[in-house]
Order: sequence, then C-alpha cells, then structure tokens
Amino acid sequence: MNQLETRELAYFVTVAETLHFGQAAERLGITQPPLSRAIAQLERRVGVPLLKRTTRQVTLTAAGEVFLAECRTILAALDTAVRKARKAAVPQRVTVAARPAAGPGILPDLLAVGARGPDGVLTEVVFTYDEIGALRDGTADVALMCQSVATPGSGLEVMELGLEEPVVLLPAGHPLADRPFLTLAEVEALPGYEAELPHEALDTMVDRVALGRLVVVVGDSVRDRLGGSVRAVPVYGYPPTQLVLAWLPDARPAASRLTATAHAVLDRRTRLPQVLEGTDLSGTGTRPFADGSQQDAQRAAAARALGAQVMAAERSTEIQRVDPAALVDSDRTAT
Repeated sequence: MNQLETRELAYFVTVAETLHFGQAAERLGITQPPLSRAIAQLERRVGVPLLKRTTRQVTLTAAGEVFLAECRTILAALDTAVRKARKAAVPQRVTVAARPAAGPGILPDLLAVGARGPDGVLTEVVFTYDEIGALRDGTADVALMCQSVATPGSGLEVMELGLEEPVVLLPAGHPLADRPFLTLAEVEALPGYEAELPHEALDTMVDRVALGRLVVVVGDSVRDRLGGSVRAVPVYGYPPTQLVLAWLPDARPAASRLTATAHAVLDRRTRLPQVLEGTDLSGTGTRPFADGSQQDAQRAAAARALGAQVMAAERSTEIQRVDPAALVDSDRTAT
C-alpha cells in the first residue's frame, strides 16, 4: 500500500459526511474534478472501494464505514500532535488545570515563585471540574488535583504536594462557628450540608455559606479567602486531602518546569516549622492542649496571626522570626 496523504483522508471524511461530491467540493473550497481524482487515488492506495457511486447517490461501502471511523481518529490525533508541538515550542509557558476551590493556598505560590524563577516560567491557570480531560485534550499541561482523582489506572504521573486538613465553612454568627472543632457526625447533621463540593467558584460558595444557604467541607487553605463573614472550623473524623500535581507522560518536559517550581514552594513552606521551632509561647496568656482535643481560643488566634505574619515575611525577601507574645499583646490592646 502506497503512503496515504492526510489531504486525501480529509477529503474522504468530507465526502463521507455529505455523501455528495458537489457539496463536499464546495465545503473544501475546491472544484469537483480534483476531489473525484483524489478519492479515486485514495481507493487505489487502500486497495478496496470505499464509496459506492450511482447516478443518483453516493453511499459508503462496509470498508468505507470502517475507514471513516479510523480517519476521524487519525485526523484528530494529528490535530492534537500539532497543537502540542506548537505549545512545546514556547517552553516558558505551562498551563495548570485546577478546580475553582482546589489548593487556593498553594496555587498563588506556584504562580509567584515560577514567575520569579531563573527560567521565568509563565504559568497560566484554567479552571475546570474535569482535570484529567483537560490534560488529555491538551488544554492543560499539568493539573492540581486530589490524589483520589489521579488513580493508578488514569496513566498519570504525580508529585505529592502535601495534605490539606478538612474544615467546615459556617457563617460567622453560627452557634458552632467558635468551636475548636466539630465531629463529622455533627457536620452531616447541619441544615444545608452538602457532601459533594458544589461545581461553582469558591467566592460563590463563600457567599452562600455567609447567607446560611450552604454548609460544606473544604481544605483548610481556603482560610485566606474567607473574609470576616465566614468561619472555618476543623472537622474531626474527616480524612485529609492529599494534593498532587499530575501530568501525562508526553507532557513531562512542561511538567518538569512546574515541578521544579513546586519543589521551591514546598522547600520554602517546610522552613516555616523551622522558624517556629523553639519559639517560646509562654507569656502569651495561652496554655497547651488540655486533653489532646481542646485548644484554647486565644492560642488559636495567636497561632493564626503568627502564621499569617510569617507567610507575609516569606513572600518578601526572607523569613523573619515573629514574636507571638507581641501578637497577643496587640490583640489585647485592640479589644
């Protein structure tokens, strides 16, 4: 069999879809005679009739039906290959697929650190609820997702980013909003609780929670996006979520650029406990856990403020030690 040409395959698909040489020629922007010659040449190369022609109609033979399906697959694969090749020609650009509420704590860091890196990696984000589909159709190079989605059978390569502890979002005025934690049973009994994360933007979810129309469990990295109208309460008995970066093997070059950025982000984050290690919380008016499950509210507030200041310092030139006693003192003065 002589080598087939993609032009002939495209011509055949158009004729097969219209079952009319005149209409197919018009759609292709050519005249009918060269189209007829191309189809005849294709049939000679394949070695079997693909179309049955009469003076009244054109129909597909059994071989033509099979050949049509394969041609569509081949042409779609060629389109994908061209798109991916063109994208690879711009090595500084990496597209990340993520759900609207996925990893709001780490995603901004990936964007910021990548842009400041020596290679100047430009990272774009597309929000979708079908991360694997975005990888397969070439919309994204890498996906930020839960490890439970990236199952072994999906054919994805993954890099673990860390665990997100579960928190339930409640209106600030809710009777349970100031509890140090809630059990999963308590959460499931709350009016408005939805076990599945709604397919909507995080800001929309937060607005619905603030209005008392929704109770939902999310990762604790959403705290920075809540504002004062919504509280995040830890949930005891709900498993943490393992966040990963995932990519298909043929996207490994693009993924390697982002994973290098992710390693830099994770390295910076793991230095946070080292900064806090040995920090004396005595004199802050706080006390250790009473029984392993209850936490003093004032210590929780001091810890959140301490973490916020350390993260702010991280985003500047270098990490600076923060005095937690000063944080608590300033909070007392404000109140």
